[in-house]
Amino acid sequence: MKSWNDRLSTPGINGVKPTPRTMADVVEGQPMLVPMARQVDDFIRSIPEGIDMDVRALRTALAVEHGAEVTCPVTIGYHLRTVAEAASEDLQRGMALSDVAPFWRVLDAKTPTTKKLSFGAEFVAAQRKREGLKP
Repeated sequence: MKSWNDRLSTPGINGVKPTPRTMADVVEGQPMLVPMARQVDDFIRSIPEGIDMDVRALRTALAVEHGAEVTCPVTIGYHLRTVAEAASEDLQRGMALSDVAPFWRVLDAKTPTTKKLSFGAEFVAAQRKREGLKP
């Protein structure tokens, strides 16, 4: 089985394409970014300490950065988990907290992805508290 870091580094087919169907806050035909995990990781690393951004704001900002109107809501869910799990692997290997993607600036106790993390929500809550972010 691939490690989460392997998944993070896997080149994917990304780019902007018309949204295939209306779902959530995405309307059929809108230019939609289908990001690669590394693009999500890079963006999360650019969020300053003490600042948080919900998943919808992250999707909007990523779309704008890549010339699209929206970001695929399904893909972003997969990639947020990949970024968080890869950061956890790095921490377990002894990497400094300051050197991993600060996924806790996007994920919080209410984010569905947080419930799926192998290491649980407590770590997310502790990092948010450390940075003065709401739980």
